[in-house]
Amino acid sequence: MSKKRVLIVEDDHDINELIRYNLEREGFEVLSLYDGEQVVDIVATRKPDLILLDLMLPGRDGLDICRELKNELATKKIPIIMITAKGTESDVVVGLSLGADDYIPKPFSPQVLLAHIKAIFRRLDGSQEDVNQQQVRQWNDLLLDLLKHKVSYRNHSIHLTGIEFSILEFLSRSPGRVFSREQILDNVWKEGRFIVDRAVDVHIRGLRKKLGHAQDYIETVRGIGYRFKEAE
Repeated sequence: MSKKRVLIVEDDHDINELIRYNLEREGFEVLSLYDGEQVVDIVATRKPDLILLDLMLPGRDGLDICRELKNELATKKIPIIMITAKGTESDVVVGLSLGADDYIPKPFSPQVLLAHIKAIFRRLDGSQEDVNQQQVRQWNDLLLDLLKHKVSYRNHSIHLTGIEFSILEFLSRSPGRVFSREQILDNVWKEGRFIVDRAVDVHIRGLRKKLGHAQDYIETVRGIGYRFKEAE
């Protein structure tokens, strides 16, 4: 199996080199950039499997780069992990809404960053086709049957509305990944963009109440959105 290629876009040379060292030690092939000017060209020619993208870059803003990559057919499926500084919570929300896959705030440990990267590759290597075809998802005592449109916990049926079921199904596709309210609206309501994003909070509250003891599977990421709990 060929090495996974990771592109680091980080203007702080010490952080860039620290990330490079730890990724290469784990067997990844690493490309490094220190500003935003060449990112799109390098992605087009070198085709990385994942991008670590600092949001505050000289030359070109990280959010602008993310927007362009996610709008291009050839690059939209390349996962992007945003590297963020403290106090940039609003940028994280924007980045997730643009299609970024994850984020990690500074300062961070190399071990935490590696865990985020490996989690994304595990999801990708699981084959999206297999995920789409999987009819039953189970996490300990919580079971989601897509074919029968049923949810149960410890063999007791949980009766959800169509929207609640769709939210649970959507979040559970990618355990551990944070989704903004905007992303949930786009994927659950689809054409119903007239729905205000706070409606997501209302439906999440209703979903959690019905899940009862299993409600901890739906986690709130303060100021960002929601995620389905990743297996420990």
